[in-house]
Amino acid sequence: MHLTLEFGGGLELLLEKSIKMHKVDVQPIDGQEKVMMKGLLSWVKSNLIKERPEMFLKGDSVRPGVLVLINDCDWELCGGLDAELEEKDVVVFISTLHGVL
Repeated sequence: MHLTLEFGGGLELLLEKSIKMHKVDVQPIDGQEKVMMKGLLSWVKSNLIKERPEMFLKGDSVRPGVLVLINDCDWELCGGLDAELEEKDVVVFISTLHGVL
C-alpha cells in the first residue's frame, strides 16, 4: 500500500537525513487485509526512525504530545491504533512539544 508520511515539529530530526516527507510502500502484517495504524507505527520504528525512538513512540502508540492526522483528520476520530489505512492516504506526525528533541 502506497502511503505518504510527513513528520514535523522536530520529529523529522529522528529520521535519516531529517527528511520531512516520505513516500512509502507498507504491507499489512499478521495476515491482516489492510494496513492498520498500529502496524504502520511498528513499520515506521523499524524502517524510518534512526535515533531515539522513545521520542516518537511510547509502547505501541505515539508519545503524548505527538499529533497524528490521517488525511487531515485527527487519528482518534478515525479509530486511533485500529484505524484502517487506504491506498494513497497521507499520515502526518507533528510534535506539539518544544525543546524535547
